[in-house]
Amino acid sequence: MAVRRILRMGHPHLRQRAFEVEDAFLGTEAFDRLLNDMEDTLHDYGGIGLAAPQIGEGLRLAIIELPGGPTRYGEIEAVPLTVFVNPVIETLEGSTAGYWEGCLSVPGLRGFVERPQHVLVRYTDTEGTAQQLELEGFPATVVQHEFDHLDGVLYIDRITDTRRLAFEDEFGRYIANA
Repeated sequence: MAVRRILRMGHPHLRQRAFEVEDAFLGTEAFDRLLNDMEDTLHDYGGIGLAAPQIGEGLRLAIIELPGGPTRYGEIEAVPLTVFVNPVIETLEGSTAGYWEGCLSVPGLRGFVERPQHVLVRYTDTEGTAQQLELEGFPATVVQHEFDHLDGVLYIDRITDTRRLAFEDEFGRYIANA
């Protein structure tokens, strides 16, 4: 297992659409190694989600792990480490909410992004079994953020008011506590 370098905004790989994960790849040593590397990288960088393209792997693969409890986003329910292979997301209800998002590929910045707050995710698990997961609130935002990486989209592309983009230090000093 290894901690991989996270690609940062400006790297062309982050702007490419990732390829579907082939069924034959699931369960292989290479697949397991990639998942372990992604988990090690996520934990080392202190993130809550990571998409394979962020570490230079052009595959439709993402992991998410939310600790739960009180956060700056309010009380959130824990989501154990979940692996999403070839995820497809569907908006179930049109209401949106905004969060100040950050990204391991865009270090040092936070931006306010509004996203749908009730989604259904269809995906394949590591065993090749079709799954679906309904999410609301902050977890719905997290999956949308991570799955955007699979299409070459960064959260900054979704900011509608660039006055709501800030360096993390200034965000903590002037915005978070306001």
